[in-house]
Amino acid sequence: MIQLNPDCLLFQTNAGEQIPCSAEWVTLELMGEAATHVDPEIIRNAASAVLHYFKHELKRQFVSVAEFVMALDKALRGVGLTVFADTEPQTVVVESDLRVLAANAGKGCELFFFPSLREEVKTKLEQSPQILRFNGLRGCVKQLAGAQRWSSRCESLSDQIVEFLRGCWTVESASKSCTLLVV
Repeated sequence: MIQLNPDCLLFQTNAGEQIPCSAEWVTLELMGEAATHVDPEIIRNAASAVLHYFKHELKRQFVSVAEFVMALDKALRGVGLTVFADTEPQTVVVESDLRVLAANAGKGCELFFFPSLREEVKTKLEQSPQILRFNGLRGCVKQLAGAQRWSSRCESLSDQIVEFLRGCWTVESASKSCTLLVV
């Protein structure tokens, strides 16, 4: 692989292409006409901050334009600037209902539930979401435990499910930028 210039990142397009670009150049392109009204040093520093964030803090070489825009917006807001874009970047949220998985496993069948949960995480992460959301934890736990009311057994099972999801998410999304949300 060809080594990138230190001020470059590989930007991933919606079509899946990876294009190496200077962070400062992309910043100027994204800001468009607004860049002429801002001190060039501020733009340079904001671009450097975003570049540092992705390369050194997240240890990433590949970023989507939407991720870059969100990080750039945060950096510019940090110095008191707001740059409005014509379009907001779309956050990709993929959801799954834990109650459905529990129903498929059957009452008290944790043995079948956890492997199907692992497969669900893997399947959902293939869609490259920015947020992976699992709904219905409380109902799922009560269904698996066969409980009408919340108990210490329910609390323990809830903790197990969340810990299991974290483990699966960590293993499966090691190279992806994705947030896990369990409600």
